[in-house]
Amino acid sequence: MPCPTALPRALRPALPLNTPPLTLLALAAGLWLASSAGAAGPAGSAVATSAPAPAAAASRAPGVRVKVTPEMTGAGIVSSGVTLPPIPPVTGSRTKPVPSWGKPLPYPIVIADRRNNRLIEVAPDKRIVWELPSPNLAFYRGNEDVNFSADGKRLAVSEEDNFDLHIVDYEQRTVTWTYGVPDTRGSKDGLLNYPDDSHLLDDGKFLTADIRNCRVLIIDPQTNQVATQWGQPGQCKHNPPQQLAWPNGATPMDNGDILVSEITDAWISRITREGKVRWSVKAPKVRYPSDAFPTVDGKQVIVADFSKPGRVVIFDPATGKPTWEYFQKDGEGSLDHPSIARELPDTGDVLIVDDLHDRVIVVDRQTKAIIWQYGVKGVKGHKPGYLNYPDGVDLDVFRDWKQATAARPKT
Repeated sequence: MPCPTALPRALRPALPLNTPPLTLLALAAGLWLASSAGAAGPAGSAVATSAPAPAAAASRAPGVRVKVTPEMTGAGIVSSGVTLPPIPPVTGSRTKPVPSWGKPLPYPIVIADRRNNRLIEVAPDKRIVWELPSPNLAFYRGNEDVNFSADGKRLAVSEEDNFDLHIVDYEQRTVTWTYGVPDTRGSKDGLLNYPDDSHLLDDGKFLTADIRNCRVLIIDPQTNQVATQWGQPGQCKHNPPQQLAWPNGATPMDNGDILVSEITDAWISRITREGKVRWSVKAPKVRYPSDAFPTVDGKQVIVADFSKPGRVVIFDPATGKPTWEYFQKDGEGSLDHPSIARELPDTGDVLIVDDLHDRVIVVDRQTKAIIWQYGVKGVKGHKPGYLNYPDGVDLDVFRDWKQATAARPKT
């Protein structure tokens, strides 16, 4: 993920998930502008089109208004243009996933296609099966991390340089909750400063790493209150959980513990929900750790080095030593600022988001060859087969897309 130096964007008030419909209607009528520009999604999609634009509210916000640059706006509102298939029901879970597709990619993946301002789901056969273009750039832009909820029905989304978080209803393709104020950075009164990572925990709370405020937050979407905070704004040093040094990753583990990545000195810490530090080690051979994940068995840690050339390391936290590494200095297999690496279930191969190469790849664990790729290296685009600064990914183990698309011709 980008380094903790300045970058900008605006705000809208967070709405609790239990906000009454009449309140929502009043807000829509009085505070938000409808945008016809955001109404056109891919065929078969239904996306929200209301956009927050309360200038008066933003001017009263206790944060700092930031300038939106062309880089931050990216490609604008775009979609692949494909006709999307009907969404199959949820029949799997993380503990009992739907049938695997096997190698090279066992499950479809949802990609946060950052500079296309969209979420897109790609099956192992590279069909696009689901897509959410930005409903409106005024409040949804630069989605950079995405993860499914435990029931597979919602998506947690973070937007670093839009300074906000979202929850998306997968089946309705709508944004149902926002925390933070687009284009406004701050540390008080519901404001964020470069939030990275987004997870809905099993209890429904939202986990994120608020990088430039040097804190990790667990937020209750029902009340918009911070339930847990580790670290303090302005106290950016490694002393978990009281202080954190530019945390850019917070990943839940199966037992509820959380892996926290700190940019400074590449610290990775395992912390319980109660704030007890189980261990804290420096990731070996990594300059800029990005979003550490546990391996499938939960015993080791896999982390991407957000550098050029980048690398991926699996290490044993008990010894602090690497047990596997992927690194190529140059050539087709080299990485340019990879933000996420995950060990794949069933195959043990490694899924990598190669951000600035505009692609997502799978690397064979044994041969270290690239065996699957979506996106064209170094070529930006939004049509089928192309990405524009992909920055986040999660596995869809919840829906049997293989069976659902078996009778449909590949387009």
